[in-house]
Amino acid sequence: MDLDFSDNYIVNNKFSISDADTEYKGNLSKDDGKKILEDEKVKLRELQEKLYADGSKSLLIVIQAMDAAGKDSLIEHVFGGVNPQGCEVTSFKAPSSKEYSHDFLWRHYIALPEKGKIGIFNRSHYESVLVCKVHPEYNLSEKVWKSISDFDDKFWGNRYESIRNFEKHLAENGTRIVKIFLNVSKKEQKKRFLDRIDEQDKNWKFSLGDLPERALWDKYMKAYEEAINETSKNHAPWFVIPADDKWFARVAAIQIIIDALERMDLKYPLLSEKDQAALQEAKAKLEGE
Repeated sequence: MDLDFSDNYIVNNKFSISDADTEYKGNLSKDDGKKILEDEKVKLRELQEKLYADGSKSLLIVIQAMDAAGKDSLIEHVFGGVNPQGCEVTSFKAPSSKEYSHDFLWRHYIALPEKGKIGIFNRSHYESVLVCKVHPEYNLSEKVWKSISDFDDKFWGNRYESIRNFEKHLAENGTRIVKIFLNVSKKEQKKRFLDRIDEQDKNWKFSLGDLPERALWDKYMKAYEEAINETSKNHAPWFVIPADDKWFARVAAIQIIIDALERMDLKYPLLSEKDQAALQEAKAKLEGE
């Protein structure tokens, strides 16, 4: 049984969201999956330490999904064992008035991970071609555009090009990019929404605004499909992970992230002969006390 899922869900060719699985259909059990996750978390922590010590590169992880797909819990379970000093999560909500006073990529650029660190975008710059494509009137808040009629095919083509250029620039300057779409089914989303309503300790997770967005499911699926097809590149690939089973999505995600770190050719710093001699001198002094 193949237990390495790191390459299973990468988008290399034309992507069709209707053909993408939302359920894991393999033979791995939930209990075995949880054991694998714990083992992989040890690897992830070791690689994060190496990334921090190397100090010349960074890793950006973009996580996108429909509501209730498991973004927050995936971040918690996958990154729960890493050193918080070397990892930062940024959750992007609706832009503020200050953010709207800049171009649409500005707030994402200033949140990028510095060299030696992992940055996680919980939602991201892709909201500008997802929710803003489903609700084009939101773009008017940028104050550049005068009418919804301005948001034509050329406008969206320019947005995709801006995103591609943004990510290419990052990749050429030391940032590895991994983009994950948690592909949850509409049926599973309904179940999770009902759980949030029925279970008191989950009530806070449910928003009445979730239902109008759910009614636009087909429009969101079309927007995701187009965004993924327009922007999945070798230097910034998309991975579409089945997300109806949260335990499996976590296993697949951590393996994808580990694989990305292993491909970064990270190295611990090597001391010069002078520094090594100084270390030995310090050792001799300590041992002579």
